[in-house]
Amino acid sequence: MTTIPADRLDKLVARWQAVQGSLASGTDQESYVRLSREFAELDPIVATITELRKTVRERDDLKQLIDDPASDKDMTALAEQELEELEPKIEALEDRLKVQLLPKDAADEKSAILELRAGTGGEEAALFAGDLFRMYQRYADRHGWKVAVLSASDSATGGYKEIIANITGKGVFARLKFESGVHRVQRVPETEAQGRIHTSAATVAVLPEAEEVDIKIDDKDLRIDVFRASGPGGQSVNTTDSAVRITHLPTGLAVSQQDEKSQHKNKAKAMKVLRARLYEMERAKLDAARAQDRRSQIGTGDRSERIRTYNYPQGRVTDHRIGFTTHQLTYVMEGGEALDEIIDALITENQTSQLAAMQEQGHG
Repeated sequence: MTTIPADRLDKLVARWQAVQGSLASGTDQESYVRLSREFAELDPIVATITELRKTVRERDDLKQLIDDPASDKDMTALAEQELEELEPKIEALEDRLKVQLLPKDAADEKSAILELRAGTGGEEAALFAGDLFRMYQRYADRHGWKVAVLSASDSATGGYKEIIANITGKGVFARLKFESGVHRVQRVPETEAQGRIHTSAATVAVLPEAEEVDIKIDDKDLRIDVFRASGPGGQSVNTTDSAVRITHLPTGLAVSQQDEKSQHKNKAKAMKVLRARLYEMERAKLDAARAQDRRSQIGTGDRSERIRTYNYPQGRVTDHRIGFTTHQLTYVMEGGEALDEIIDALITENQTSQLAAMQEQGHG
């Protein structure tokens, strides 16, 4: 059977049964939420274990029939044919189970804070940042997620120097976490009269949205400054001191927010971004401690790392971390299935490297 010890699988099935029993017999609200979450995690794993064990039993029965000298020739031939079909099925189920049993990233199910900044390339980089933001917006729509812009700094030609948005929904971070890094574009800018191809870049950061339970922020560690919001060209958006800058003194992280007319709303938005950035710092520290020697196949998530190139003249998108290329640039930019293909390939590569690392530890 599978290389996963049978007693480990037995324990998972027993735990699934126990959780199911507790939910059925009724429990307080807090326990109910916790147990429901655990049941939702265990249910697909137990379904795979059940299917795998059933298929293994079928295989063993067929082998017995084939090895039995009293078996009818036609029956044996049929059994051999069935056995041939079962072996790859068992292998596929074992692989699925190994992936399901990989350690979960606690942040995978969370919503996310998406930050985009224009990099090198001036106005063209800002336009590209706008294109990327619309790509993620459409992608979010397709997945039934909600996008709320927290703050935006527009460029002169309709792009963004910087835009920060909150994407809420189930499993947002799991799908978008490998998008962090430098995205590079090669195309002829609309502003270019000579028709020359320019290269510009935008930086993407995807942070898991942190809830108050994830990260405790002490009021005494915060300095909150309020100031008058300034609109384009320096004219005043409003005459009250509604803009807010929150500085987290221990880390020096500062977040400004001035999009709302109310100081209270600006403060709430700034806290959301600050909490996500602090949570990400904590996660990065933990990751560094866990993997001092081992660099993840998907890259370090370092935002200065060039991860993907969008080549418009050739209609090509290449993800450099896994050498994945698609010629469906238009569909990628529309946030369609072509973007899902890239994301699926990144997730698969990450799972493969995790499995390889676990096997190494097993042999080590």
